[in-house]
Amino acid sequence: MDIVLFGIQGSGKGTLSKIIAEKYGFVIFETGSELRKLSSEDTELARKVKSIVESGKLVPNEIVMDIIENFMHHLPNGKAVLFDGIPRKMEQAETFDALMERNGRKFTGILINVPESTALRRLTTRRLCENCKTVYPADYTKDNCEKCGGKLVTRSDDNPESIKTRIAAFNEETMPVIEKYKKENLMVTMNGDQPIDTAAKEILEVVAKILS
Repeated sequence: MDIVLFGIQGSGKGTLSKIIAEKYGFVIFETGSELRKLSSEDTELARKVKSIVESGKLVPNEIVMDIIENFMHHLPNGKAVLFDGIPRKMEQAETFDALMERNGRKFTGILINVPESTALRRLTTRRLCENCKTVYPADYTKDNCEKCGGKLVTRSDDNPESIKTRIAAFNEETMPVIEKYKKENLMVTMNGDQPIDTAAKEILEVVAKILS
């Protein structure tokens, strides 16, 4: 059983996905990471993706699906996938569902629910490592990453205006996908508006029920 994580930016999705993966052995699929990985390869798909990215265009949905299919074909046998942040739109959900069915894979979505005010506070106070991109909350007071020693910086787009635009896009584009999966009994909701240790405990319990 694969898992698809949903949540507005600032919901803790990235942090919780790593906790789930470590506990249950999921392999994380995150589009940005896969695009960066492909940029170092010399395959037909990698060359196609590099051409699109270098032209400044958005990677179209059919190529994103090719990337997912390529990712799944290289999975170790029996490994489950945790999809982080995809599908984002209804069109993508339809092709994603077809791809999963074609590959004989079942999935359940988990919505990490947080109020917009919480997301705004978290995003405007967080910092990330400029080397390994690890994200640190406001209560982390050191100036360097504890993993690689890199400098911690604030993202240029972590300002209230940009964040509100991203949240509005989530509500407009991704919420219909979430509602679709709810109607199909493929969605579980958890409370993300709590300390990370408490949220981690809850989401691990949710995943345990899904897998049982």
